[in-house]
Amino acid sequence: MSTGSLSIYDTKSKSLHTIAGTDGVVRIYCCGPTVYRDAHVGNLRTFLLSDLISRTLQMTGLDVSLVQNITDVGHMADDFEEDKMLAESAKTKVDPFQIARTFEDRFHIDLERLNIEPAASYPRASEKMAEMITAIEKLIAMKRAYVGSDGSVYFDATSFPTYGALSGNKLDSLQPGHRYEFTDEGGKRFHADWALWKLAGARTQMIWDSPWGAGFPGWHIECSAMSIELLDAHVDLHLGGIDLRFPHHENERAQSNSLTGNETVDTWVHGEHLLFEGRKMSKSAGNVVLLQDVIDRGLDPLSLRFALLENRYRSQMDLSWASLEAAHSTLKRWRQLLSNAGTSAEMKFDQEVSDALTTDLDTPRAMQRIRTIEKDSTIGALDKRALFLFADQVFGLDLDRGVEQREVSSEIQALLDARITARAEKNWSLSDSLRDQLTNAGLEINDGAEGQSWSWK
Repeated sequence: MSTGSLSIYDTKSKSLHTIAGTDGVVRIYCCGPTVYRDAHVGNLRTFLLSDLISRTLQMTGLDVSLVQNITDVGHMADDFEEDKMLAESAKTKVDPFQIARTFEDRFHIDLERLNIEPAASYPRASEKMAEMITAIEKLIAMKRAYVGSDGSVYFDATSFPTYGALSGNKLDSLQPGHRYEFTDEGGKRFHADWALWKLAGARTQMIWDSPWGAGFPGWHIECSAMSIELLDAHVDLHLGGIDLRFPHHENERAQSNSLTGNETVDTWVHGEHLLFEGRKMSKSAGNVVLLQDVIDRGLDPLSLRFALLENRYRSQMDLSWASLEAAHSTLKRWRQLLSNAGTSAEMKFDQEVSDALTTDLDTPRAMQRIRTIEKDSTIGALDKRALFLFADQVFGLDLDRGVEQREVSSEIQALLDARITARAEKNWSLSDSLRDQLTNAGLEINDGAEGQSWSWK
């Protein structure tokens, strides 16, 4: 039995790629948050993907160097009207950089709550302006970019022959007005070109000096500049949500390949969309769910991680409160199982779990294998614990954390005793009423062959 290499689906080639890295190290770049608001559970699904891939690679014996950028400059305008960072600043009357630092801190708190291992580096776009300007100067010198008639700098899309290889979008069929691009770009030669540097115009905040005048970078150039600098101009795995495939990653690929003279990224991996209770999350629908919302419902934050593990990363997923509550209950049960088995830290290799995780990160199959092990009466408690710990290297569910022990008050104990008596007397209506009271007090009641049992929610 052995742990194989990770093979994962590459968006560009539409086939599985085996990830080997260089000299035992896999270089990963994952597009990070734009820190003008909290990351919602859909965003966190993408950030979890980078953690699951990193953990699986480490399970196979490879080291990982992960870079995840922090977009803290105001250059996104996906509603064609206002910049997100500056709009939030205008609404709250708070300095945009103060907003960025606040939500950046909250992003890291959410990662910790989800047991996502920290990246090697979290570069801020605002602190990489020199690298972006240098990259833009090089692109101009190569005639891959030009200064437009409006003074802003644009990438010449027609100068990159394989544009569209990642997304399937061909230049001759693209229509003007892409999402995430500014609309005041009258200085472009071709409507599919995109801004590398925008002149400030009337804008007075979040602007920097440059050879072309005060302004701010276009969205795509930050990822090219950061990945080339921090990962030695070669990225083994580039990760992001499926919504970034076009135009962001398509444009980033054109920039990066032009700058390095090579195919900079070996493998492009994209996580699919997350719905919540059948609908896309949006402010207008009022169904944006944050990790804090999960916690406020009394659920372990790792219930979200558990629920996400039960779905393939490149399949659209429909999350619900019911699935989160079920995950919370199973998580408690698994921790109790390990706690009952002792404190041994020994792990026991399982081929099925290993094969599932290394074959395009099939976490649902790996989770099902653990459920099967749980029910298998021929496997001893200590072996079950060791097998669970092996899977938890990647699952990251803190299964060895134990179950929280809390004393019950005399009032709650009286309700528990009264319910035992009611059931013995077959007074079912009173039994149900007492159950409701105990549930409201934070207990979860179970009736089995051995009688009443309970645990904290």
